[in-house]
Amino acid sequence: MSEHFLIALAGLIVLGVAAQWLAWRLGIASILLLLVAGFLVGPVSEQVLGRKLLDPNELLGDLLLPFVTLSVGLILYEGGLTLRLAELGQARAVVVRLVTLGALVTWGLGSVAAWWILGLEPRLAVLLGAVLIVSGPTVILPLLRHIRPTGRIGAILKWEGIVIDPIGAMFAVLVFEVILLPGVVEAAPQVAVTLLKMILIGGGFGFLGGVALVHVLRWLWAPAYLENAVSIMFVVGVFTAAHRLQPESGLLAATVMGITLANQKLVDVKHLADFKENLRVLLIGVLFILLAARLDVADLEYVDWRAAVFLVTLILLVRPVSVWLSTIGSSATRGETAFLAIMSPRGIVAAAVASVFALRLEETYPQAAALVPLTFLVIIGTVSVSSVLAPPIAHRLGLADRKPQGILMVGAHKWARMLAEAVQNQGFRVLLIDTNRTHLATARMAGLDTHNDSILAEHLLDEIDLGGTGRLIVATPNDWVNILAVHRFMPVFGRGEVYQVAPRKGADSGDDDHRHLHGRWLFDDGLTYEQLSRRIADGAVIKTTSLSEEFTYESFREHYGQTAVPLLVVSPSRRLEVITADRPADPKPGDTLISLVDDPDDESDDAAIGT
Repeated sequence: MSEHFLIALAGLIVLGVAAQWLAWRLGIASILLLLVAGFLVGPVSEQVLGRKLLDPNELLGDLLLPFVTLSVGLILYEGGLTLRLAELGQARAVVVRLVTLGALVTWGLGSVAAWWILGLEPRLAVLLGAVLIVSGPTVILPLLRHIRPTGRIGAILKWEGIVIDPIGAMFAVLVFEVILLPGVVEAAPQVAVTLLKMILIGGGFGFLGGVALVHVLRWLWAPAYLENAVSIMFVVGVFTAAHRLQPESGLLAATVMGITLANQKLVDVKHLADFKENLRVLLIGVLFILLAARLDVADLEYVDWRAAVFLVTLILLVRPVSVWLSTIGSSATRGETAFLAIMSPRGIVAAAVASVFALRLEETYPQAAALVPLTFLVIIGTVSVSSVLAPPIAHRLGLADRKPQGILMVGAHKWARMLAEAVQNQGFRVLLIDTNRTHLATARMAGLDTHNDSILAEHLLDEIDLGGTGRLIVATPNDWVNILAVHRFMPVFGRGEVYQVAPRKGADSGDDDHRHLHGRWLFDDGLTYEQLSRRIADGAVIKTTSLSEEFTYESFREHYGQTAVPLLVVSPSRRLEVITADRPADPKPGDTLISLVDDPDDESDDAAIGT
């Protein structure tokens, strides 16, 4: 028997990670493959083989629901670590209305649809409407990385997706308590008290837990190798204490603790976010397979044409109405409102909450068995629609560029800032990333967009706004950091749009054995970081020159000679071309040439940066 459990546990982990790996290779949402894997080892194998290949109830028994609840708390904690108040700006009001008014509208319309279309008992319809308030940040964040929307829309969706989960879970618990009481009038005082206790206990414990952990890290009371373990200890303790005093308040406590840590300035918690991201990948894989495998063949009878109509109603009516009412009178544009309306995937919290409630209500309400299959249908449907429609709609609405021309530049030293300023002056977005605060401060004073972090940080893609950027330029003095950065961002920008400065002569990182790892050599394969820095130190400047029939590229060469280095070319159609060793400069009249020159004095030049 013990060998059977070992195989089941090992298979659960292998399936959870393999499904997400395959989803990444195929470029689809991982949730879809995780659910397929769960269905195959659960109800499908039961139908074909007569028994489930993976039976969660047999494997974990009474530990199943506590494991699910605690895992969701850790996932929300990791999400909270990525939420920074500064990134909201003027969009804060929109987020607040989406998670309050929008949630209430979603609950009301969803409940009516569940009662009228699905024929559920009124109390169960109200409960299902409450469960479906929550969103799916585990789907939204990867989608935002893929779409790279411009402006604040990415921050709005990220905040809504993470904050709505504990709010929706708490609201569902309140509705659940009402269901268990004989009448609504009798339930009102108890619901009010429960809500107040959830907010005070969940919010209070989360804030105090975050402050306590900050002090532990600040005063070095835990060694570096234990900091992640101590962080998990704190969040598990806070979650459990809050949940023990008031059921389901632990989710709010975990989220608030993460937000508290993310917005304090006393200690750096980025390494905690990196570790929690790895943990989240494992937990999401395990949870979705467990919850999908719990379904029985008989449960699938609830997935019929009425369920399909219910799903369409949620996507085409409920979400658009809730977004419209939440953005009336706000600063959100019509395009942003339309994009918000299409982005409504459900995720792990909806699946977990529905599973918990269905188990508790099955004896009292026979229709409670429909909660889980209907929730999974909504998850699959909303994730599929968002994944397929969101990218083209974002492009159509002008919220994302089909071929963005901006630059994500690694390094904010002097010549990188000069190049970034020249590109930005041409109307393209440039985001500078560096760990040197002095360099970043100088860049910000020049009006450049910056981010203080390591390009290799695991949480980076969840934090930076890649809107408007279509290529990577890595310009650090460390050749191996350059290669690792290029290798990491190849899946984001494509192999043809990742560039790095040439390595030092004789460096191992530039030999043929590592050709498959490095990006395209910037400007010239013999022009290293040190050589560029030396040219700038000797007085060279980065100049922008408009070419014409009278002043052609040949004229440019005659004036500046062979020491001039073409860097980038801007075409009349506003396409930015990076000059590389494998694509020498060949600008035409009408193009704008950005170059490194020794002599800044020339009337035909538009601008010189660095004089």
